[in-house]
Amino acid sequence: MTARALMFQGTGSDVGKSLLVAGLARALTNRGMKVQPFKPQNMSNNAAVTSDGGEIGRAQALQARAARVPLSVHMNPVLLKPQSEVGAQVVVQGRVQGNAKASQYQGMKASLMPRVTESFELLKSQADIVLVEGAGSASEVNLRRNDIANMGFARAADVPVILIGDIDRGGVIASIAGTKLVLEPEDAAMIRGFIVNRFRGDPALFADGMAMIGAHTGWQPIGLLPFFAEARRLPAEDALALDAAAIDKSGAKIRIAVPVLPHISNFDDLDPLDAEPDVEVIRIRPGKPLPGDADLVLLPGSKATIADLAAFKAAGFDIDLAAHVRRGGHVLGLCGGYQMLGRSVHDPDGMEGEPSVVEGLGLLDVDTTLSNDKRLEAVTGVSADGISFVGYEMHIGKTVGGDCRRPFAQIAGVPDGAIARNGRVFGTYVHGLFADDRQRSAWLQRLGGDASGIDYEAGIDEVLDRLAEHMEKHLDLEALLRLAR
Repeated sequence: MTARALMFQGTGSDVGKSLLVAGLARALTNRGMKVQPFKPQNMSNNAAVTSDGGEIGRAQALQARAARVPLSVHMNPVLLKPQSEVGAQVVVQGRVQGNAKASQYQGMKASLMPRVTESFELLKSQADIVLVEGAGSASEVNLRRNDIANMGFARAADVPVILIGDIDRGGVIASIAGTKLVLEPEDAAMIRGFIVNRFRGDPALFADGMAMIGAHTGWQPIGLLPFFAEARRLPAEDALALDAAAIDKSGAKIRIAVPVLPHISNFDDLDPLDAEPDVEVIRIRPGKPLPGDADLVLLPGSKATIADLAAFKAAGFDIDLAAHVRRGGHVLGLCGGYQMLGRSVHDPDGMEGEPSVVEGLGLLDVDTTLSNDKRLEAVTGVSADGISFVGYEMHIGKTVGGDCRRPFAQIAGVPDGAIARNGRVFGTYVHGLFADDRQRSAWLQRLGGDASGIDYEAGIDEVLDRLAEHMEKHLDLEALLRLAR
């Protein structure tokens, strides 16, 4: 029997498509269905390593977790990872195909549709239902030609669409009704229902609003979904999440400062630290100094090490960081952040623009050479203090130097990373380090505090279960299953 499919598109970016698909994936999985998540095209520098040795967007990784299925490159066959001068890295079915600027990519899309539909058909063969997530806005009709992300895919694969609007932004009636107005009739006919997301207050006060949307569009109302506050505990994909209002932790014992640079990647490395009640993670944008009382300065991953290194220096963060080290503070660089901490970064093949050699921050006696070889692998290892961990690597380039004689960790007997002579500056290529409760606890003790003892990974699944209950309560799932085909 052929699997059913249903696509969820939005009136705009960040209206909650990814979270809604994750919640539905867990809800339908809990009902005993075999669910596969799918996003034809994604743009994100927050990625995950798959079980088949590739990479996909972090949102699809969360959705796969919600569906309790292994990660596959086919869940996100086209992934665009924005860089600097070279445009975006184009990843197709988990493998890097090259770089393209926006105008070049528009010309590539038609040739990518067969790969997209190939992945979709493969997932259908493994599922009772495939939940498809669109990208950006369904009403971006200026990009409709050769579209593979929204209506272009829906039409090609004959998948009915549910449109999601975000009432928290205001103007949700106009944004949903207006979407129908600007779509070609054949595209608008693919939309069968709508969901109004992130509602706050008394639902009875918006009953007329739901009826008005239905009257203007002819689409079936699927539900008015209340705001789900616990969503902030789930890994976010979009860097917009970095601008979300911070939780007040003014009494926290440990302060961790994180410079937020233009090409930050894999920033979900910060989420487990945010989950600790006694840890305050302070995200610092250029224009503000790194706080002088931080216990740790953490440099996260980057999709464009050289460009972000220049941005780091232009912001004066290099001066703040040197002062932090002189005061006895700790520094940790993850992946691209590790590369920045060294003496130099070499780009002989022009991976990030013109071939160049740039001076690093000089806090680690190491040098990095960027190359075409990309390491994508789940890893297990033991850090220098004897603490085991699980994580993953996702990087280009090789780092060598004197401080590598004091490796951060051993991974399958191979040294990884470096530790400075002073024992307070660390670099590693391992992502997901703090999601490991053992490592997080050890780091917080190093910084003079204690971990709370929470089981971070179990906590994610608990939130997904509550999100599923939220979907069951407020959405007409039976209607969704009837509309799927």
